[in-house]
Amino acid sequence: MTTTRPSDLTNRTIADFGEQWLRFDTHEGFYASVELLRDICEPLLPVSAIQGQRIAEIGSGTGRIVQMLLDAGAAHVVALEPSVAFDVLTRNLAAAGDRVSYIRARGEELPATEGLDLVFSIGVLHHIPEPDPVVRAAYGALRPGGRILVWLYGREGNGTYLALVKPLRWLSTRLPPGPTEVLARILSAGFTAYMAASRVVPLPLRGYIEHVIGKFSPERRVQVIFDQLKPAYAKYYSRQEAIQLIQSAGFENVRIHHRHGYSWTVTGMKPPA
Repeated sequence: MTTTRPSDLTNRTIADFGEQWLRFDTHEGFYASVELLRDICEPLLPVSAIQGQRIAEIGSGTGRIVQMLLDAGAAHVVALEPSVAFDVLTRNLAAAGDRVSYIRARGEELPATEGLDLVFSIGVLHHIPEPDPVVRAAYGALRPGGRILVWLYGREGNGTYLALVKPLRWLSTRLPPGPTEVLARILSAGFTAYMAASRVVPLPLRGYIEHVIGKFSPERRVQVIFDQLKPAYAKYYSRQEAIQLIQSAGFENVRIHHRHGYSWTVTGMKPPA
């Protein structure tokens, strides 16, 4: 029996996301809104705290989160993206001009000389088999007193969902992207019926449906399902694992929020000088 090395899983996952961003290369509506950013960040970090800040965003994809940060008033964003979708990122954010700088690199390659106010990693670290170097790089790039904010898949609250998605991922991570997209579209049709039923019956993930994915366009819901099915690696963090991930890099005042009962938003501060 062969064991897949973390570096191989990382390379496959980067390639999978590159393919995803080439297929789903736009972002719009609630999916790319400051309202959604607020839902992710608060109550730990008020969106108003982004105003005028110098920020890095790790794993920028098509530029969706970067655009949210700019719309929330960020002074400058350093966008890191290692995949073949780097050109999609720069094209989508062209109108931002010099408010964005781009680095085609992995998270652990974030330069330590940036002196940033904030580092964001939303929906990225749970796809990295060895995330500790990325969190340490974020620590190194922040000024004293700067803060990190990450959003992670949660283990708690996802028991029923994981029982369904794990067998699907066994298949979908082995499929080419085209058949995976077909599967995602089929599942999206079924999920539309599930959303309708959740308005009447208190089904699992009802809060997430009402406040988040139910506000996405049909195409963005397909993308979200594709995102769950295709990446080679995905980890669902326990509360303690999420806290330890940030604390182990040296961050203090680590705080955690169980977002809609299914995922974790975590913040930490680099100690002041």
